[in-house]
Amino acid sequence: MGKFIRIGIVGTVGLPACYGGFETLAQNLVKQLSNKYDLTVYCSGKKYPSKNRLTYFNGAKLRYLPLKANGVQSILYDLISMIHAMFTQDLILVLGVSGCAFIPVLKFFTRKKFLVNIDGLEWRRDKWRPWVQSFLKFSEAMAVKYADGVVADNQAIRDYVMEEYGVDAHLASYGGDQAQREPIELETISQYPFLKGRYFFKVCRIEPENNVEMILEGFARYPKYPFVLVGNWNHSEFGRKLKQTYEGYNHIYLYDPIYDPKTLGMLRSNAWVYIHGHSAGGTNPSLVEAMNLNLPILAYDVNYNRETTEGKGIYFGDAFQLFSKLQELNEPARQELGRKMGEIAKRRYTWKVISEQYDVMFGLYKIGNYEKETISLDNQPSLVEPVVMG
Repeated sequence: MGKFIRIGIVGTVGLPACYGGFETLAQNLVKQLSNKYDLTVYCSGKKYPSKNRLTYFNGAKLRYLPLKANGVQSILYDLISMIHAMFTQDLILVLGVSGCAFIPVLKFFTRKKFLVNIDGLEWRRDKWRPWVQSFLKFSEAMAVKYADGVVADNQAIRDYVMEEYGVDAHLASYGGDQAQREPIELETISQYPFLKGRYFFKVCRIEPENNVEMILEGFARYPKYPFVLVGNWNHSEFGRKLKQTYEGYNHIYLYDPIYDPKTLGMLRSNAWVYIHGHSAGGTNPSLVEAMNLNLPILAYDVNYNRETTEGKGIYFGDAFQLFSKLQELNEPARQELGRKMGEIAKRRYTWKVISEQYDVMFGLYKIGNYEKETISLDNQPSLVEPVVMG
């Protein structure tokens, strides 16, 4: 095996990161751990044209497949990646469960280890048709039952895995310290006039499970400060109707996706308060990024969000509760809320911390003493501290 354990990372669109949370996770694991492990990241050739492809990125090998990493093709994409990794790697880190329905079959042909990050219970998302939800639930079950280890990104997900399957998952979330505060540029104020004062901010996919309609209804009643929401409004009829309904409010600003990181960072990092409406999934990357920016958080009241913020945020369950919380918020409370969110983020949601958690997991395979049902990481070094509900 040589000096380094060989680890294949499967399930991302690829590197350099240009898509979402798993890609950012892979990029930072490579950045932090490529000096300790021989890393290979599988990438979508559809996303990275031949002329722009890299062979290596931050010390990790990149391998390309002529398939899309998302949608229906993601199943075949993950499967082929895992098969290739079976012959070339010592450990296979699978991000997401799309292709995990095949792990029981693959395990007949290899003794290589599989470690699966099951994401945020993808099968529960409202956007999927019933047959897709059923397949994803089956894939999740196969991942938990047959993989050598399971990673949960949130304590609530870890609790679910124990209750549903009787397996103690590893706990490792996401870092958010790549988010940097961007100063307001004077020439930008004419395009975004709300930058001159206090405003609330949210960025997300426009989907029912992100409670966009509830949040807009709450802010429609609260014209004291502007509310800014950036999202893919034209992606669905749901989004188009919402935009048509609320774009007439003078204090509500609805923007299509902003692809310039500096501009988006400026709008987010200078917000008075960040609004988080996600109700599905586990630890959301956009939430921990906002926390790393010391932004006060008003979050939808669901166990995932309470776990992420250690119960120290402000929570709402419907449009009227959101309106009430907005009315109650004052400057001293806002500053204290931002301080708490920043303290939690620096302690739990930096890429150094997250990479150390994965390093501990990888090390269990390296020394060859891992047993899924009996090994718990609670007392291992560099793991997140137990969540204290406030």
